Amino acid sequence: MIDPLTGLLDRFGCLQSAKRLVFDSQQSGLPCAVIWIDIDRFKQLNASFGHLGGDKIIISLAQRLRQRFENRAEFSRMGGDEFVLLVTDCTQTKALTLATEITQTIETPITIDKILLRPTASIGIAVLDPGEDSLSLLERADRAMYAAKKKGGAHIVCSGEEPVPGRLGVVLAREELEIESKLHVALESGGLCLHYQPILRPDGTVEAVEALMRCSANGENIPPGQFIPVAEKTGIVIRLGEWCLLQGAMFARHLQLSGFSTKVAINVSRAQLISKKFTQALHAALICSNVRPDCIELELTESLFMDISETVQNNLKNAIAAGVGLAIDDFGTGYSCLANLKDIPAQKLKLDRAFVSVLPEDRRALAVVRAMTQLGHELGMTVVAEGCERPEEIDALLGAGVDAIQGFYYARPMPEEALCSWLQNRGDHATGQ
Repeated sequence: MIDPLTGLLDRFGCLQSAKRLVFDSQQSGLPCAVIWIDIDRFKQLNASFGHLGGDKIIISLAQRLRQRFENRAEFSRMGGDEFVLLVTDCTQTKALTLATEITQTIETPITIDKILLRPTASIGIAVLDPGEDSLSLLERADRAMYAAKKKGGAHIVCSGEEPVPGRLGVVLAREELEIESKLHVALESGGLCLHYQPILRPDGTVEAVEALMRCSANGENIPPGQFIPVAEKTGIVIRLGEWCLLQGAMFARHLQLSGFSTKVAINVSRAQLISKKFTQALHAALICSNVRPDCIELELTESLFMDISETVQNNLKNAIAAGVGLAIDDFGTGYSCLANLKDIPAQKLKLDRAFVSVLPEDRRALAVVRAMTQLGHELGMTVVAEGCERPEEIDALLGAGVDAIQGFYYARPMPEEALCSWLQNRGDHATGQ
C-alpha cells in the first residue's frame, strides 16, 4: 500500500517488503539491514506551523531521502514522522555509513513560513541475525531508534547498544501490525458494516442518524478504539472512509424510499479531506446511491475547517456545491479560534461529550455550553450535544437551548434493520428535514 501523503510504501507495505528482504537474505546468504528514522521534535514543529506546515516538512524530507537512496534501498513511511529504509547486502559498517548520509540529507535547512529550519533525526539500525524473522528485525531497529532519541536526538544507535526497550514495546508493536492486517482482511472479505445512532430533537423527532463503523475479521470483532487509530496512522482510513461514504449514502437512499427523510451523518477524516480524490469519491457515492444530496451530512473536526490548504478548501467548496450538509464535530476540543468560526461553511455544531458528562454539577461547563449554543444560533447553526447518558444531562442541555441530543440515554448505535424497525415503531415518517 502507498502512503497518500508521501507516495511511499506505508507500514503494511513495509512489513511485506521486510518479509521479502529477510527471505532473499536467507536464500542468498548476504546480510541485510533495517534503518529506522524518526524526525526529532516533530510535535513541536506541528504545534508551531500547524498540520499543513508539518505535512510540508514530511513531504520535503521524504522527497530528499527518496532522491538520494531510491536505487540503494527500499523506502517506506511508517506513519507520522517515521521512515524506514530496507537495505540488501548490507553489513553494520555499511548501514552506519548510510545512516550518516541520511543525517546529512535531513539536516539540510528547510524554509517554512520564512523561517529557516534545521531538522535532525534519531536513527536506529538492525542487521539481520541468523534465523530471525522480519517482525523481530523491524522491532530491533525501532528499539535502537528510541535509544537514539533518548540520548537527545540527532544520534545513531545500532541494535544491541540500546539500554531500554522500544517505546511501543514488542507486544504493542505486534498488536498494531496485527490490527492493520485484520483491517485489510475486513476490507477484502466484507468485514465492515455501519451502525446508526439517532440524534433527537426536544419534541422527539429525529434530526439525523450518525453512521458509525464496525469491523470484524475472521469472526473477531475489533473495537473502534483499536482499529480507528491504526487506520489513521497507516492511511487505510482513506479506503475505510470511501467505503463509509458509499454505504452511508446507499442507506440514506433506502431510508428515503422507505418514507423516512432522516439525514445520515457520515464522518470524514483529515486524510480523506487532504486527498485530491475526495470530491470524486463523494460524487461517486451520490451517483451510485441516487440519493438526494441534502439527505447526507458530512461530520468533520473543527481543525479541518481551519486548514487553509488549497486541496482542503476546494474539497469543502465542492461538497457544499454538491448539496451535502457540513457539521463541525467534537466542537470545543480543537484549536480553532472564535474569530474564524464566522467563516466556517457548516450548518451544524456538535458539542463534545467533555462538556456534557460533567453536567449539571459543573456550573462553568454549563456556562460554556450556553455560550456556544447561543453563538451557534447566532451563526444560523443547529447545535447538537453528543454523548448524553443521564436524564440530568438532558435537562441541563435543553435548558441551555441545544437543538438536538445524541447519546445512549435515547438510543445506542444499531444495525440498519434495527434502526428501520426503531423508526417504524416510533412512526417517524417524514421527519428530520
